[in-house]
Amino acid sequence: MHKHCLVTGGSGFIGQHLLALLTRQGHSATLLMRQPQALPALRAQVEQLGGRGELLTAVAGDLARADLGLDAAAREQVRQAAVVFHLGAQFAWGLAAEQARQVNVEGALAVAELAAQQGSRLLMVGGFMLANHGHLQRIGIDLQRPERTDWDKVYQRTGAYEGSKLEAHFRVHACMAELQAALTVVHPATVCGHSRSGHILPAQPLAGLIGNLASGRLGAIPGSPAHWLPLVSVDFLAELIVTAAFDEQQVGQEILALDARTPNLLGMLQPLAQALGVRAPKHHVPIPVLRVLLKIPGLPRLLRTDAESLDFIQTARFDTAATEALAQRHGLTWPDMTEALRVTARYLMAVL
Repeated sequence: MHKHCLVTGGSGFIGQHLLALLTRQGHSATLLMRQPQALPALRAQVEQLGGRGELLTAVAGDLARADLGLDAAAREQVRQAAVVFHLGAQFAWGLAAEQARQVNVEGALAVAELAAQQGSRLLMVGGFMLANHGHLQRIGIDLQRPERTDWDKVYQRTGAYEGSKLEAHFRVHACMAELQAALTVVHPATVCGHSRSGHILPAQPLAGLIGNLASGRLGAIPGSPAHWLPLVSVDFLAELIVTAAFDEQQVGQEILALDARTPNLLGMLQPLAQALGVRAPKHHVPIPVLRVLLKIPGLPRLLRTDAESLDFIQTARFDTAATEALAQRHGLTWPDMTEALRVTARYLMAVL
């Protein structure tokens, strides 16, 4: 059965691939857009990715505005959405806390309240660090009573972008529980390009790492041989999001979209270097040393690396059994991550 959906963040990297998959399956979607006049360009991009642009419409709205900036006509248009996909967020390292909270927290709450009011199911995209409970406790989150967390201190430790995404998760959970509304959360790892085409947007964190490797700015491997950057290809992530959104058994569940077969950092850099025709670094630099170096004025810009990004480089391993079971039940096959890395590097170098 084809369904109508409301999507925030549809013009972003994950959003484009989500829309391509939704419309390819025959579902229609209304997009919350600050500039609805950009819809024709987005339709064209979705069609390039294999979707059906004619199934997309848009309403003027903004996560940073009260009640999402929706007028009466727009509210009526989105009322029929069976599922609300919330992907929208303001992403940048070094965001001001007030700005991050307004868009990423208050905006997420407004989307949640809208979904609850109109009886839509909410599919929210979070982040894989929410599955690392040890990390959450170390940065000051009270997992038993999240409402007692000092979020200002969390923001100081993580940076405003990550802090706001963490706060949004716990506050939306509390909101949807209070309203007795349907919520499913998908937590993506760092997103790799499309596993077959390599399609990726240059603003993606992995694209920045590939650029540093290609230009010779990545002279050493962050961390140790135990460190890794958990990944998921964007096409498989879109499949997981859509599958979870339409599976009634996933109401109230959290899905970790993380390929446990992602190699360590050295194993990740080697196929990237091979595709780029450069040498991969062999020596490691400890994360604490790298944090100190990135405090030197001008060095983050020179290296195109921000200290906020270092938290995503992990030694922790994650339990993906529930995700594996969901994928198996719906016949989803994880792409080969090594090949996905190679095609992503080739795609990026061809478009830059």
